[in-house]
Amino acid sequence: MNIEDLRDYCLSIGPVTEETPFGPDTLVFKVGGKIFLLVGLDQVDMLRFNVKCDPEKAVELREQYDQTVLPGYHMNKKHWNTVIANRELNDRALEELVLHSYSLIVESLPAKVKQEIKGS
Repeated sequence: MNIEDLRDYCLSIGPVTEETPFGPDTLVFKVGGKIFLLVGLDQVDMLRFNVKCDPEKAVELREQYDQTVLPGYHMNKKHWNTVIANRELNDRALEELVLHSYSLIVESLPAKVKQEIKGS
């Protein structure tokens, strides 16, 4: 997976926006105004990105894939993972982590916003 594949996948899963609120070097993907994925735009040789994760699942993933799934860099390490692509997980597994993050954010949104997202 490369950064273009990651971007295409993020934009394909629902009503997602992409922004650079932290400066021109960090691309942020949001649903309902809340972040579900961050990636550095300088990720050419080694793609790594941050995604939200259920805390128990995060611990399991970090233990099982200790070369690929790390505590979230510059994030709340209980709820965020940094994932390094093209190591222990194939593209489908990486997409599942992105979708898990997206779903966690959608479920945390107010009912009205959640309904709008699920209706689109």
